[in-house]
Amino acid sequence: QVQLMESGGGLVQAGGSLRLSCAASGNIYNIAAMGWYRQAPGKQRELVATISTGGRTNYADSVKGRFTISRDNAKNTVYLQMYSLKPEDTALYVCNTDAYVLGVGSRAYWGKGTLVTVSS
Repeated sequence: QVQLMESGGGLVQAGGSLRLSCAASGNIYNIAAMGWYRQAPGKQRELVATISTGGRTNYADSVKGRFTISRDNAKNTVYLQMYSLKPEDTALYVCNTDAYVLGVGSRAYWGKGTLVTVSS
């Protein structure tokens, strides 16, 4: 019932920047928290950043001061502005949304991801 479409990934040199976007669509009644997770080769998926409906944010220690998460509630879209990228940031970045669908209930939805590759 809910589809998440990420975009903005790509190849960038260390120290560069990228801006990721994730737009939610479908039979959405309400969206609560939204966030970004990432999964690097050989590693488990980890939290990058989350943002509540009211704009309260939470970041992983590894990205604090470099990444900024924001959202546009009118567009059901969440963004991740990434600065000072490091090779360690290379991963598949996946969007997550806690959404309520009428007749279904509330649960987490995941996108397919957008790949970010940071070269040294």
